[in-house]
Amino acid sequence: METVKLIECINTWQGEGVDTGQRMLLCRFKFCNRHCSWCDTMVKMRALQEAEFTLPKLQEIIDEEKTGLMITGGEPTFSGQLVQTISMLNNLEYPIANVETNGLALLELIKEVNPNKNVHYSYSPKLFNDDDIEDSLELCKKLVDNPNVFLKIVYGYEKLTIEFIEDVIKFFPTNRIYLMPLGKSKEEMFSNAPSVFDAAEKYKTNISSRIHLVYDFV
Repeated sequence: METVKLIECINTWQGEGVDTGQRMLLCRFKFCNRHCSWCDTMVKMRALQEAEFTLPKLQEIIDEEKTGLMITGGEPTFSGQLVQTISMLNNLEYPIANVETNGLALLELIKEVNPNKNVHYSYSPKLFNDDDIEDSLELCKKLVDNPNVFLKIVYGYEKLTIEFIEDVIKFFPTNRIYLMPLGKSKEEMFSNAPSVFDAAEKYKTNISSRIHLVYDFV
């Protein structure tokens, strides 16, 4: 696949998770299989039209701007976006790549990506019911031995989130777990941050800031 369809392709910095602060070419897909009320990209997904980018053009940007590659959404493993994500990861050259995913087809993605590529998979489970918890825990059990997979959990006082964390820390390395404050704005994030610090201390996990909100960049 020589082209990909994106709603955003810009030079920026990684705002969340294990690669926070790294210079990245952000490639954003439009479509997602889940609809989260707290999603900070929902407006973009609704408003922006897709544009077509060639892989040589993306490579040119990476080389000229000396960036890594961040693939986000939407959901990079949803429907035809999975094929495009695999193509970018396998055919582009980059110092590091980061894929932000809700886990939809994460196992298939990892299977298809060249293991010699330096890719971090940032798995952010979406927990709306007990089935989501069960499915996410089963997926984590299959990912636990892969050191390139990191959990990034949007933390609140919701019972389901706490239940998931208390179960997953029983077997998943806590040094690969990041708790992140809920927030679509700087003010909302700051308001929710104290509970995240308390939870991270309790569960012995990492904290993920959201520096794109703190410093107001895309």
